[in-house]
Order: sequence, then C-alpha cells, then structure tokens
Amino acid sequence: MTETVVTAGAQTAVRRVAELMRERNVGSIVLVDEGGTAVGIVTDRDLTVSVLADGHPVEQPAEGHASVPLVTGAPGMTLEEATELMARHGIRRLPVVEDGRLTGIVTLSDIAARTGDIEGAQRLTAEITRAALPGFYFHDRGG
Repeated sequence: MTETVVTAGAQTAVRRVAELMRERNVGSIVLVDEGGTAVGIVTDRDLTVSVLADGHPVEQPAEGHASVPLVTGAPGMTLEEATELMARHGIRRLPVVEDGRLTGIVTLSDIAARTGDIEGAQRLTAEITRAALPGFYFHDRGG
C-alpha cells in the first residue's frame, strides 16, 4: 500500500480536486469529513465521466461525484484479500482504514509494481472492468 494518501474535504470544489490530482500526480483523491473520516473517493475517471461528460459545474462540491459508500481495506489484509475485494466491487483503488483513520491506499499500480506481476495486474484490471461495467466486452490482447 501507499501510505501517503492525498485527501480533500468533501465540500472541496471539483476543480480544486482536479488541480490536486494534477499537482500531486495521482488518479484519485479520498474525500474526508470535518472529523477527518474518509467518506468517499473521486477518481480521474469520475471527473471525466460524471462531471465533464455530463456538463456539471466544476465549482460544485466534489462529494456529489464521489464513489460512495467507500469500500475500504484493513492494514493487515493480504494481497489476495485486497485484490479479491477490489475485483468484487469493481474498484481500482482501495483506501486502507484502521480505527476510522485513513492509513494508506492500494492501487492497481501498487500491486503491479510491488509484485512485478504485470500480467496479474492486467487480469485484475479485466476482472474489475467486468464487475464495474456488466456486459462490457474486455478484449484481452494476451501477452
């Protein structure tokens, strides 16, 4: 997992969330409430598909475009448990929470980089795509 997670308040404007993604070179921002509890996640895909494609104003709060409820993992979970959870929920990023506190995030890039298993990460991506987009045909180009 990556221990440094970029966060923003749930009321942060969509434009600022996009700026944070660019500034920090990340594909997601975990939204937190006033108490610092993770309440949702906004991804670069959410911004493209939910905000831009539908013509929503970029000054509105990001929480309206976040993936909720937030699916989270625990610090002690195995790689297999994390990837199974990601595949089951059709997500590419898994915030890690302990005692209500955000402690990190697991991404497909983390999995590929740390295991060296690019093909495994590609298979997981295909599983996640199938879970997220029922009926979507994923063309596996093979190795």
